[in-house]
Formats: sequence, C-alpha cells, structure tokens
Amino acid sequence: MSRTTTTAAPFAALTAERGICFGGDYNPEQWDPSVWREDVALMREAGVNLVNVGVFSWARIERTPGERDFAWLDEVLELLDAAGIAVDLATPTASPPPWLGIRYPETLPVDRDGVRLVPGSRNQFSPASRLYRDHALAITRDLAARYASHPAVRMWHVGNEYGQVDHGDEAAREFRRWLRARYGTIEALNAAWGTTFWSQNYADFEEILPPRRAPYLINPTQSLDFRRYTSDQLRDCFTELRDAIRESGATQPITTNFMGFFPLADYWSWADEVDVIADDQYPDPAHPGSVEEIALTQDLMRSLGHGAPWMLMEQATSAVQWRAHNAPKSPEKARLDTLQAVARGADGVGYFQWRASRAGAERFHAAMLPHAGADTDIFRGVCRQGADLQRLRPVVGGRIEADAAILFDWSAWWAAEEPARPTERLDTLEQLNRWYRQLWRRGIAVDVLPPTADLSAYRLVLVPQLYILEPAAAAALETAVQRGAHLVVGPFSGVADRNAHIVTGRAPVLLGETLGISGEEWCAIPEECVALGGAGWAVAAGESQDGEASASILGERIRSDGAEVLLRHLEGGLAGIPAVTRNPRGEGTAWYLSAVVSDGVLSRVIGEAVADSRTRGALAGYTLLPERLEAVRRGEVLFLLNHSDEDQDVAVPAGLVDLLTGAETEDVVTVQAGDARALIEKENR
Repeated sequence: MSRTTTTAAPFAALTAERGICFGGDYNPEQWDPSVWREDVALMREAGVNLVNVGVFSWARIERTPGERDFAWLDEVLELLDAAGIAVDLATPTASPPPWLGIRYPETLPVDRDGVRLVPGSRNQFSPASRLYRDHALAITRDLAARYASHPAVRMWHVGNEYGQVDHGDEAAREFRRWLRARYGTIEALNAAWGTTFWSQNYADFEEILPPRRAPYLINPTQSLDFRRYTSDQLRDCFTELRDAIRESGATQPITTNFMGFFPLADYWSWADEVDVIADDQYPDPAHPGSVEEIALTQDLMRSLGHGAPWMLMEQATSAVQWRAHNAPKSPEKARLDTLQAVARGADGVGYFQWRASRAGAERFHAAMLPHAGADTDIFRGVCRQGADLQRLRPVVGGRIEADAAILFDWSAWWAAEEPARPTERLDTLEQLNRWYRQLWRRGIAVDVLPPTADLSAYRLVLVPQLYILEPAAAAALETAVQRGAHLVVGPFSGVADRNAHIVTGRAPVLLGETLGISGEEWCAIPEECVALGGAGWAVAAGESQDGEASASILGERIRSDGAEVLLRHLEGGLAGIPAVTRNPRGEGTAWYLSAVVSDGVLSRVIGEAVADSRTRGALAGYTLLPERLEAVRRGEVLFLLNHSDEDQDVAVPAGLVDLLTGAETEDVVTVQAGDARALIEKENR
C-alpha cells in the first residue's frame, strides 16, 4: 500500500541508520537468477549496504509496448531486502528499448548535421520528444506505484547521466517555446541576440532553429541560449519523472547522477531539484593532476548541496574501457580515491558496477566483482574499503567549513569558449584547476560558488576567469573587498554581459574601480612564454618547479588607475604593460592578473592573498604542504591523504586517534605512501 504523504525523507536519515552508504550499480537483468544469490552473499562479505538497481532495465520490464514484467525485479528486491541491503531504485528511462525508436523515430535525437541517430547504444532519446517523455512517464508511474512502499527501496534514482542534445524538429519546437518564455517578443530576442549583425533579424519565433551546421560561425548568443535551453530541457525531464514518483506516495530521497564540470548541464540550476547531490567521477589514474582536479569536483558537489553530505554514485575499481588507453588502478589507489571523497563530504560511495559484464560495450570496464571472481586483488580491496567505511561512521553528517571561495558559472564558461575569440588556447577549466591547486596544496577548504552567491562569510575570493559578469555580481565583489575580503581576479573576466555582448569601455568595466586598473585590448601571446619582472617582487624559491616569472596564452593591454604594479611584461608587444597588480581598497585588497601567469607567479600571488587574509588550512598554516599530501578537516576529523610515492611525516596535535587503525598519534604522524589517516580527538570517537 502506498504512503499518503509526499514529503521527502532526508538522505541523512538513511546514513544515520546505516553509516556511510557503500555499493554500486547492480544489473541483475544481465545474469541468470542462480547468480543473484551469490551476488548477495558476496555483497554482504564486502560490506555493501546500498545498490542501484534497474538503471538500464527498460527492455527487460517492457519487452513490447505496454507489457510489464516486474516478477524478476520483485525477486531481486526481496533477496536484497532479506540480506539487509538497501536499494536505490532507478527509473529505466535513460535507455529506451529499440522498439521505441524504430516505431517512433521522432523520439530519437538529431545531431547538428541533421543526422538522426539510431537505436543500438544507450541514451538514444530526444529530451524534447513528448512521445518519449510520455512513455518514460508511463513506466515510471507503474514502477513507483508498485514499489513506493517496498521496504528495500530507500532511494530513487531518475534516469542516468542526463546529457542528451537534440538539434531536430522536436528540439526546434521546444527551443522556440523556451525563447518565447525568456524574451516575450521577437523584438526583445533580436535585441538580445544582436541580430543586426550579418542580417540575422527574425520576424517571428517560428523562423528560429537550433544552431545546426551553417556555412560559417553561428550567432554566439543563439549558441549560448541553446545551451541554456538544453540544460533546462534535461532538467524538466528529470523533474517530470521525480514528480511522478512523488505522486505515487513515495517518501524516499530522489536524485540523479551529475557528472562534475559537465558541459551540457548547468548544475547550479539543477541542484535544488534533487534531494541529495550525487556525482559520477572517473579521474584518469595516468594523469598526474587528476588528484587535485577530482578534489575540485568534490568541492563543487558539496557546494551544490549548500555544504550537505553528497554521494559519489559511480567510480571505477580499476580501468575503464572508454579512453583510448585505459590505465588500471591498484586496490590501494581505489581505496585512496574513496577516502578522498569521504574526506570532502561524501556520505555515500558507489561504483560502476557490482559484477563485470560478460557482454556489451562495457565488458572491459572494471567492477567490484571482476570476471575472475572473488579470489582477486580487486575484490579483496573492495572488502577492505567496506571495512574502512564502517570505521568512519563518526564522520557521517560532518561538514567542511571554508573561508575561501572560488567562483564558477556555466553560462560564463559556455560563452568564453565560443569560437572567434582572441585565442582558443585559453581553457576556462584549465585555469580553474590551476588556481584551485594553489589552495589544495595549502590544505585550504574551498566553496565553489556561482557569481550570485553571498560572499559575506569568506576571507578570500578567487575569480580565475569569469567571462560573463553581471552588475549585481560585480557589486557583490566590491562589497566583499570593502568589508575586508581579499579578491584575486584572472584575465578575460568581466568581458561580456548575460547575452555575451561585449561590455564597452575600458575593461573589465564593472570591476575597474575595485581592481584599480583598466584595459583596452586582449592580446594573444606568441607560442613562447614572455618574461615578467618587477622591482623587489620575485617568485619565491620552492614555490613551484617553474621558478621563472612569465606569461603565456593571453595578456591584456591595461594601465594602473591607482593599483600597485608588481609585475610587468618585459618583452614582446606588451612590454612595459602591467601583468600583476594589487589594489588596497576599503578593509580588503583586490589583485588582478591580466595574463595567464606561470605557476610560480600564481603561487606567489595566491600565497600572499592567503596569508594577508589569514585564510588557514586544515593544518592551521598558510604555507605549502609536503608534495602531494592532501589535508582536509571534515567536522571533527582531520584527513591526511598521501598521494605521493614516499612516506610523509606530518606534525599534528598529540593524542589523536586514527579511525582507520585505532592507533593513537604522537605529535608527528607518518602517512605512508598511498595511504591515509582519519584523525579525531579521543572523546569524539
């Protein structure tokens, strides 16, 4: 019998009962029922307490239109419930069965070249197709009606990795509807899109198409609005199914899986629609910077949820199958990745998938239970993780307090990477990661925020690149500096308004007084770096491997309008032009980097801003931590994670207890290579 209330139970209720959730995607429809019992027994051995079921089961439930076969799912849920394993039950709507696209080709997406895609893969649907959405609604309603009150079902998982893009006629119709709601009149749209350029004026919304293949460059505002529309359309697909589940009387938390800094969905606009933030993370173990990059992603997930615990929905135990060259992880590395997520706010850790697939496109994707079975290093590593997570129960619900913020905006990212700009070598995410790395190396907790956020709680605010800057956001930055924050802004910021139109005047127009500078031109820097220099201001020894002060990729022709000039270009077309400035203002300070500066310069600037703002790291200092040592304080627990190949000695308060080993610490703790410590005061265990 369905529950009558539609109030969502919090994710915290599940973790308070079970501790950190641990498990992964479980696809029993791929296996004979005789295997299911072995799966459940091995899950218990590994400490699994939550699995995602049914993500790709649409064709199993509905083999032909209107058919429903839930008997196999009934059996699976009963087995899991009897074993005490909770279920995150998925709507199977991410991958429609072939019959839907074959019978109704209008449900299939069309690419920008006008080619309609075909069934035979996954995610083969148009988010704009009402027919697809009606079929998805029908199966979701039947699923929810049957299982809303099932004792095994403790969460709901809608769709999977929403990221479909459609340029077809279905999308054209919905894009026009979205534009009418946004602009009201065609005259307002023409003004916003600047359609006087290249004779693009529209007489009616019906003339507008998605940005399909064209002879040359597409109107950049049209492209930006289509990205916004696509994100909104995908979100509507999610909320429609979420609401259908709620209407069944289901009270469990409902979520879907995000994908970090994903370019096709603006998660700032999604975050409040889910009951718990969940993310899929697949850092490349062969990439040396992946540790810091995934930490930034994890801080984004925590920030999307306003600081509340989140879920790592998917990761890999070893190699994936979708890169050109797939490096494996060791069990020790997989464990460290899991502990990193917990340290940065995760109260749930999952993998794709439980049992490795024998057939299909992901048969070489690692799993918790590999093809070779339980007598494997991978499975023994999974069991160790399960035991670790049980020991970390005191962490559950703990929050991370941050004095530093870093601003990021999807629309600004999209607009900044349109073609026909000063250089296509300036990569928004690359700059974001470079700046974040300087705080990560100091153990400083960071909130990742949209430009509209309240900045009153932060001592330090970083803006690596914010191409679109609106007046309210600029005013908030000025207010933050006036009340004592230290602001550091990077190049190509404050260039455009919300329609991606250039803000005319000496740039960045809206931040000129705050920064004490103004500029007139953005200049691509030649292949080689250009030297920077300034009297009495040099890169400190040991700050980075790149000790030389230099600039690359992009610089700006600026002048000081009162700011102190610390570094200038020493050569090239920008010789003599300021590159790094500092402007005391009110109770705070505003720095401006008008060029993409070398790591040593970046470290010096951010290091000084950290010290001047008294933004302390997890180990209470301002300086760099030992190489590749990560320090995070979550609630009462200090996490130390050693991502290097050498043991690290770290000074800590005496008398702490390591939750992972039970050992009491001295005033110096050794964190072995590839290992971690989770330290807490004895009385707080």
